[in-house]
Amino acid sequence: MQIRFIVAPLALAAMACSIVSADPNAGRDARGNNGAVTAGHPLAAEAGLRVLQNGGNAIDAAITMAAVLAVARPHMNGLGADMFLIYHDAATGEVFALNASGRSGSAATLAELRGRGLETLPETGPLSVSVPGAVGGWAEVLGRFGSYTWAEALEPAVVLAREGLPVSERLSLDIAGQADKLRGEQEAARIFLPADAAPEAGTTLTMPDLAATFVRLQENGPDEMYTGETGGRIVEYLAERGGLLLAGDLAAYQPEWVDPIRGKYRDYEVLALPPNTQGVALISELTMLDRIDLKSLTHNSAAYFHTIAEAIRIAVADRDSSVADPDAMRVTVEELLDERRLAGFARNIDPNGSAPGHEAATDDDHPNTVYLSVVDEDGNVVSLIQSLFHSFGSGLVVPGTGIVLHNRGSLFRFDQRHPNVFAPGRRPYHTLSPAMILNDGRPWLTFGTPGGDGQTHTLVQVLNNILLFGMTPQEAIDAPRLRRLPDGALAIEDRVPLEVLNALTARGYEVLPRAGWTAEFGGAQAILIDPATGEKRAGADRRREGWSLAY
Repeated sequence: MQIRFIVAPLALAAMACSIVSADPNAGRDARGNNGAVTAGHPLAAEAGLRVLQNGGNAIDAAITMAAVLAVARPHMNGLGADMFLIYHDAATGEVFALNASGRSGSAATLAELRGRGLETLPETGPLSVSVPGAVGGWAEVLGRFGSYTWAEALEPAVVLAREGLPVSERLSLDIAGQADKLRGEQEAARIFLPADAAPEAGTTLTMPDLAATFVRLQENGPDEMYTGETGGRIVEYLAERGGLLLAGDLAAYQPEWVDPIRGKYRDYEVLALPPNTQGVALISELTMLDRIDLKSLTHNSAAYFHTIAEAIRIAVADRDSSVADPDAMRVTVEELLDERRLAGFARNIDPNGSAPGHEAATDDDHPNTVYLSVVDEDGNVVSLIQSLFHSFGSGLVVPGTGIVLHNRGSLFRFDQRHPNVFAPGRRPYHTLSPAMILNDGRPWLTFGTPGGDGQTHTLVQVLNNILLFGMTPQEAIDAPRLRRLPDGALAIEDRVPLEVLNALTARGYEVLPRAGWTAEFGGAQAILIDPATGEKRAGADRRREGWSLAY
């Protein structure tokens, strides 16, 4: 096997080239005329930059980064995750979208699950596992648009898993926060709780089983995950635990190329993923807000926050009642995004209005996701997101593989009146929502964020910060923001002035100030392409472990 390069951890210090690194703590963008990358971990951003500088394109860099993130953020994504992607191809000017989410298993029907006494699928454990789609998605997009071989793209992840991941304070705390969940599963505890405790910051976490799995993928191709030894281990393990996935479910998996959904905002074109994702909520929110003079409300005023929260409330109500596997939906995307309908909603949003009635809270949110973006020298652009859903997903690690299995299947409902009702071979609803903005048909901004249910909340505010309030990507990401909670309360970062918080309280909101830089508000990343000069300006979020590089 020939590998063009190897990315060693922290190799940037030895590189003799012009690199600008985004420093979120200093509020500075990464800027470069050639290419830019941003990812949910510094080592992934480094790996992507090295790909570009070695002659790879944006797709090569993106898949390399996605694989590295599977090692560097093991509680948030991995080989057992799902993935979605938007890609702008500079040569043709076309935009493509890939749905790499897996389907539910076929070992039981809804009636049979009910017969076991279940009223819903468990949040963790074997019944929560649907087919993991990320690996098939990586291979599909790399094979169609990449120039690197499959083995080359995976090599940096192999090296990191084998030689060890430097444990940051953030990772140590995240693992410690899930210690009880991990202790409930022998294999998970063995890997992530050495000496029955989270690895301390400054130590190294090696994952030899995961490295060996990556090597099998390199040698045998992506089918290894679905019909090879690795796929067989997944099916056998889940069968022993009473899961729903059969060998045929893995073998039948195929990622799906779809048309991105589109909306207009301030004369720009917004691209997002169609269902089974919440991309429709992002387009809905922006379509409503496009009819309101937000700039005149001033940035992060009480009127501005109220208006944003109302657009989110309306869009989320649509999303929660309607979005599912498109084959099961009872309304169309076109109906949900009908401009006359959304304009009617917008007319009912009064920037000077009061909070709506308190709502019943829905399920807890689990914002455990990673996002990455790439712009290469030729103008190819990637916006990619992948996730395990809950922290450490289902809690299950397939013995001998290092693969943490996601728990997206837990999002299915048992209410047959709802389109997201469980059925064998059906894709569950997804919160994952990568985005891209076009200006006159050309990419202007690629951006996304972890944050579960709150992803669109973050994206709307970051976009407005750049487009309406003139901030750079890093300034836009650093600015304090709100998150509307399922019960209607507003979580707001305490860097917002007290008088604004008091004014929202006077409008009837329950306002929950949050201190510090917490992951509750997402982990936004963005790359802006200057339409006049072609310069790339990238930013990443200090609320997580995001990092950006440009050259």
